[in-house]
Amino acid sequence: MTKEKILKSLHKTYMNIYEPIGFNDDDYKRFMDKIEQAKLNRTTSLKTRDRRKKDWYQSEKIVGMTLYVDLFSNNIKGLIKKIPYFKSLGITFIHLMPLLKPREGNNDGGYAVEDYRDINPNLGTLEDFKKLVEKMHEADINIAIDFVINHTAKEHEWAKKAAKGDPFYQNMYMMYDSDEIPNKFNETVPEVLPDIYPGNFTYYQSFGKYVFKSFSEFQWDLNFRNPIVLEEILDIFFFLANLGVDVIRLDAIPFIWKELGTTCRNLPKVHEFMHLFHLAKDYVCPSVVILGEAIVEPHEIVRYFGTNEKPECQLMYNANMMVNLWNAIATRDQRLLSIDNQRFDLPHHGTWINYVRCHDDIGWGLNEEALKSMGFDPFRHKQFLINFYNGSFINSFARGENYQFNARTQDARTNGTFASLAGLEKALQESDAFGIEESIKRINILNTYMFSMPGFPLIYSGDEVAILNDYSHHQEISKLDGRWLHRPKFPWNKEKEFNNPQTPSGKVFSHIKTLISLRKNEKLFNNKIEQRVIDSKHNHIYVGYKTNLESSLLLIYNFSENHQVLDLNHLRAQGLKGIYIDMFQKKKIDLQKDQLNLYPYEYLWLKQ
Repeated sequence: MTKEKILKSLHKTYMNIYEPIGFNDDDYKRFMDKIEQAKLNRTTSLKTRDRRKKDWYQSEKIVGMTLYVDLFSNNIKGLIKKIPYFKSLGITFIHLMPLLKPREGNNDGGYAVEDYRDINPNLGTLEDFKKLVEKMHEADINIAIDFVINHTAKEHEWAKKAAKGDPFYQNMYMMYDSDEIPNKFNETVPEVLPDIYPGNFTYYQSFGKYVFKSFSEFQWDLNFRNPIVLEEILDIFFFLANLGVDVIRLDAIPFIWKELGTTCRNLPKVHEFMHLFHLAKDYVCPSVVILGEAIVEPHEIVRYFGTNEKPECQLMYNANMMVNLWNAIATRDQRLLSIDNQRFDLPHHGTWINYVRCHDDIGWGLNEEALKSMGFDPFRHKQFLINFYNGSFINSFARGENYQFNARTQDARTNGTFASLAGLEKALQESDAFGIEESIKRINILNTYMFSMPGFPLIYSGDEVAILNDYSHHQEISKLDGRWLHRPKFPWNKEKEFNNPQTPSGKVFSHIKTLISLRKNEKLFNNKIEQRVIDSKHNHIYVGYKTNLESSLLLIYNFSENHQVLDLNHLRAQGLKGIYIDMFQKKKIDLQKDQLNLYPYEYLWLKQ
């Protein structure tokens, strides 16, 4: 899009948002002044970076890792020293979990930000971070950080001035003198944390206001009806971009626009804002990528990509795939993966970030209509998964824990590390050699699947070395949140172990390195090349297919611990033929044969 078209679209989108509520071109001029200044502030080296392909994040070369700086390397200076580790592994994208200065004490894991223009002092300084970005870029590693746009900590300078009675800053938030409007909101707006922070408002007697807070009492929602809020938030966005950050993760985006009589979630104006962000960043820093965070239903998540005509976020988390993978391992049934992988068409710029585990819990948000079509009762099936992964279901291999259990509905989410949920912890505890090998096969097939799907893979730090649950958090008052189960310190004291391919962690680590190397050297994994699902006519066996003018790739996964047979007639009926060579084992597979025998948890990347 040309500069002129971007500016025209910016004006139109801005007016779509603000003209109906009484704002005009004078406000837009002030908004554009901020944008023009940000463009002037962009350094020569970053402008050079902007000249790379805008779709760099869709390359097969992108392999990601997400980590907490303190858990991985204590601080930013320590992280700089670990760059050789990322280089040796082949990582080209690193998402640093909350890095900006949070409020002291309880800060929602860093998502209650006190100062967006400073770094958490426990991790280092802004100068340390600038040095980190410089060194990461020298190592061809892209950096992503979080930017919470829905709310600030109540200790933020705007909030403190609002609490002192300054009407200018009170209008930066959603504050009310009486409970009349808050009560109307409460009639339709669901509570996010009803057990800990009930309601959507907190009343502060000290300054006589009801304050909208979607999350915790100390996280005050910003008022995006006030155009000055948008100006300031975009100014911070460009401040972060001009530090050299490559990807900015916008947190809690479904919540940013509120209207009476609605749920205040995923409203049309939110999508106008996301399009506005996209246009503004294309004008100022076109190589910077927007990652959206939206914990909503899959059909709502995909809307945050926007369309080819009105792009929004370029990256979104593929939470649906993560849930479906754990379902497939528990049930030995891949059909939900096949169904959901055909469910949505993404715009050209849209790319999934694929992952098996992350810093958060697993919420069992499955495609209920698909489950019904397969003959499952959605409620009972969810109960099965909850009990399977907390280890109480008979013959379960998993070692996880329930999270946010609701005694009334029997609903729960699941905590646990990748390796512990896949059975390695239980097998090691029981000195079960066969169980250890089985769990490693599960880990490897899940990682292999993730690496081959459209989008790019994201490893949660520690999973590459099969890290187990950390139960010590139960003894620490500051870590009572159950998600600390899968947030242990990185085991640098066991580096010899995961560099030994004969140990369980070494076997997983070795396979991850193989996956990274194969993916980065295979152009068919570029996200521009469409992948289609092939109907295997087999509950246990998933088949995918990618092709360009030069070659083809057939992806086959047996999600069962038993030998399975794939009828190759079904593949030929869908136009597949000829001889393929497996990228892992180098064995030849002739599709003219009647069947293909698959070992337990076997995976094949077949190249033609």
